Amino acid sequence: MAATPITLAALQKQSPLDALETRILVMHALGLSRVQLLTQSERELTDTEAASVANLFARRVNGEPIAYIVGEREFYGLPFRVTPAVLIPRPETELLVELAIERLPQNGRVLDLGTGSGAIAVAIGHARPDATVTALDVSRDALAVAQDNAERNGVKVEFLHSDWYTAVAGRHFDVIVSNPPYIVAGDAHLAQGDLRFEPIGALTDHADGLSAIRKLCQGAREHLEPGGSIHIEHGYNQAAAVRDLLSRHGFAGVQSWRDLAGIERVSGGVAN
Repeated sequence: MAATPITLAALQKQSPLDALETRILVMHALGLSRVQLLTQSERELTDTEAASVANLFARRVNGEPIAYIVGEREFYGLPFRVTPAVLIPRPETELLVELAIERLPQNGRVLDLGTGSGAIAVAIGHARPDATVTALDVSRDALAVAQDNAERNGVKVEFLHSDWYTAVAGRHFDVIVSNPPYIVAGDAHLAQGDLRFEPIGALTDHADGLSAIRKLCQGAREHLEPGGSIHIEHGYNQAAAVRDLLSRHGFAGVQSWRDLAGIERVSGGVAN
């Protein structure tokens, strides 16, 4: 016996998810715009369409991030393709982009270490087309995603496969930015929410959360022009430790900046 057809409106009403996530997944599964979703509310779905939507609902109920299900996330007003090979760009990281844009001189050079999806590098390059943007990552899969994101947003970025500074030996930049793995090994958050599905090596250093930041601070001055600056995103409780690392490595004007939630999210300093 054939299943009773279901309308778009009824499908959304029966969804186990909240209204926003339901709309996003239904639009993605059926290739509909927001307007079409509203104007076609009484359209009956085929069995294949209903099954496609149900599959996406089930994936989300199982905890899979919306961004991975639909394959995209907006960051700094730009669309970015995301896959399980890269972290999902988050709004708080936009602070790192804003700081870099403010501090880049005209025709300046910026280095993004651990670029992942390329969100930071591409956002900077899009806002500052005069700048020369170089982005590094140790993951070739991540670099492939980042290159695609640069192309889809019409931004020129030099992507290099590199373990931190290795690929840019002898080169100098005006600004260095990084959102490194900074979650402490064993942190309970790693087993919760979206983090369960994101690449573990981009989230934690499998140590005290500061080992990658130590490498960034240690190598930064030899790659910065005099007066150049470094800006590092870090955990909610790491600002003091990061400021200390920057000061011990000879940076001046060391300070931290708060994100929209009031959390000290980025710390940085200036090379003498």
